[in-house]
Amino acid sequence: MGMIRAAGMWAWLLVLAFVGAASAAPGPGRPADIRLEGQLTRDDHETYVELPFTVPAGADRLSVVFRHDGAADRTTIDLGLRDPERLRGWSGGARDRFTLAETDATPAYLAGPLPAGTWTLVLGVPNLRPGVTTTYVAEIWVEPKGAPFAGLLDAPLASGPAWWRGDLHVHSGHSDGTCRSRKGVQAACPLFRVVETAAGRGLDFIALTEHNAASHSQGLRELQPYFDDILLIPGRELTTFQGHANLFGLTAPLEFRLGAAGAEDMDGVLGQAAGLGATVSINHPRMPSGEVCMGCGWQATTDWSKIHAVEVLNGGAMAAFGGRAESPLSGVEFWQDLLNQGYRLTAIAGSDSHDPDRPVETPGALGRPATVIHAVSLSQPDLMSGLRAGRVFVDLTHPGLEAFDLEASSGGRSAVMGGRLDAAPGDRITFRVMVEGASEARIHVVGPDGAAEVLPLPPGGQAVQTFTRRSDGERSWVRIDLRDPEGALLAMSNPIYLNWPDAPGP
Repeated sequence: MGMIRAAGMWAWLLVLAFVGAASAAPGPGRPADIRLEGQLTRDDHETYVELPFTVPAGADRLSVVFRHDGAADRTTIDLGLRDPERLRGWSGGARDRFTLAETDATPAYLAGPLPAGTWTLVLGVPNLRPGVTTTYVAEIWVEPKGAPFAGLLDAPLASGPAWWRGDLHVHSGHSDGTCRSRKGVQAACPLFRVVETAAGRGLDFIALTEHNAASHSQGLRELQPYFDDILLIPGRELTTFQGHANLFGLTAPLEFRLGAAGAEDMDGVLGQAAGLGATVSINHPRMPSGEVCMGCGWQATTDWSKIHAVEVLNGGAMAAFGGRAESPLSGVEFWQDLLNQGYRLTAIAGSDSHDPDRPVETPGALGRPATVIHAVSLSQPDLMSGLRAGRVFVDLTHPGLEAFDLEASSGGRSAVMGGRLDAAPGDRITFRVMVEGASEARIHVVGPDGAAEVLPLPPGGQAVQTFTRRSDGERSWVRIDLRDPEGALLAMSNPIYLNWPDAPGP
């Protein structure tokens, strides 16, 4: 029968012959916690080989990567998994890796709690030829509760620095999203329809942010391999009587009932979310709270060090004012007030789409407004890193700007949008605005005192405009609005922070 051997130098030499780069095979980004190795022979033909291993208490996610060297000899090995109480899945020969957690699992495996005790990786051997010896390696990662969720993919969907366009506030039938059924009536909208629409509109990523629900995590796990042209980000819209917040990258359950045990106040809930690796954004902070939209405006006493972003434009709020971006419901002033208090928070946007059938030309449609993030790859960790760093612009145009960036330099020092630049009193600061894909736009330079200067955008597909300022040595910030000739907002950048001390924000 199959043998399990402890990893050692001889094992590494043996394994390298057939796994090649398998030691760097996609996993949680660190060495495996458990390594099961062994050999199978003709004696194992048409048998089941059980490989036991121990899962400690407090485990939240388990991931397995399996390799063997028998493919050339037509060795076939099927995979399954048992926990201490039941069969958790059987994928046969269809997969060489899988993951499972309380809220989601690779198709063929059951999501649910991970009980402590002896688990068993089951190898089915439907074919192993006489005279053949097959060597296998199974690597297992066990993630504890509170470990950051790295995303649905083992590797980036696309690589290379770029501006990636997406929608960070979308609902499906897992909360209150609806769409037309096959008979033409409004029905709870399946995830597939939402993601299909987003992909069809050319978005690079989408965050599904259901109200207090984690049930969509399983659906996204199933859809991501098929939708290999759009990154799916699990999220949660924390929905309370004191305000709403999007929690990007959160799949774990989270107590949202303020006043309940473990959720004594908003700061406690947001602290737990951040501790689980979530990127936290305040949603539609200037929306009114009442019978029309209960708890929609932000009213909570807040430790802003737990917040990473503010949704300054919301498609639903824009739709309520005939598509106008600037209205009493805009979150731009709310965000700028926080900047003036010394917090470095990233401005983002979201359609708040509840119906993928809504025409793309209308605000509140899936993908409008868009959040565009500069990141080194199209992966959840890199997108969230770019968001937290402020490498973000908000775009109201359609089909959209290709690029929009801001740079500043002074005395041999430089910074890009989202960054910090120090300049002594009297120092000259040169700003450089770069836009690709806009025509007939006007550059509005915005600071703590509002719009200070309007500049034309030179014609051409890739336009660059410069302007200068003299530093007063005080803490400040500068950002850019792009507007059409009539003054309507087209896009807005995040700031460059001038003479910024260590901020109380993240």
